[in-house]
Amino acid sequence: MKVAEHCLQAYSKANKMLGLVKRTIKHRNMDMMTHLYKSLVRPHLEYCSPAWSPHYVKDKALLEKVQRRFTRLFPDLRTMEYEARLEALRLWSLEESRNMADLIEVFKMMHGLSSVPVTAFFQVAANSCTRGHSHKLVKAHCRTDIGLHFFSHRVLNRWNSLTQDTVDACSVNAFRRHLDNSSQQDWVSSWTLGPHNPIGCCTSTSNTEDDVTIVW
Repeated sequence: MKVAEHCLQAYSKANKMLGLVKRTIKHRNMDMMTHLYKSLVRPHLEYCSPAWSPHYVKDKALLEKVQRRFTRLFPDLRTMEYEARLEALRLWSLEESRNMADLIEVFKMMHGLSSVPVTAFFQVAANSCTRGHSHKLVKAHCRTDIGLHFFSHRVLNRWNSLTQDTVDACSVNAFRRHLDNSSQQDWVSSWTLGPHNPIGCCTSTSNTEDDVTIVW
């Protein structure tokens, strides 16, 4: 299955589940609805994302559309920009979540917590003590578009830019907390268009419709 087909399928399943939650829950407490969204809707959009993470703008925008719809369920947030709604609900954009999933997968490989050895996808730098952390990965030259956006290549810059304390975390949960920390948001925004708008598109000035205009 092509990535575009998988994104369309994931979007369809997540959108149907979000519709079910919307029709079923009438008293929409933000905390409760966010927990339901994370448990029932978002897994359809993020399951095994390191294996299929999209790189075309249209596919990223399609997936993000589900979360945009969820953030508009609350009357108090409907007039706010998408980035402000994410901040109010304490959510990451879906692309930021996929970036974090990539890093978590690398962390598990580096620390022997995955059945896949790190040498299957990466080459560990022999001498990386001059700058940054001590678990840097070698970035090989890539000539094709598919290879450029493949997991083993797209994650390299993000991984190599982490701090020593982050890559030396004692567990996956500790590593995730380091990534969630506000001091780590600099590397997120450096590889996306903004802290909560990484999908490569321009949002409409209308606060009510929240349309997306694709930039090719």
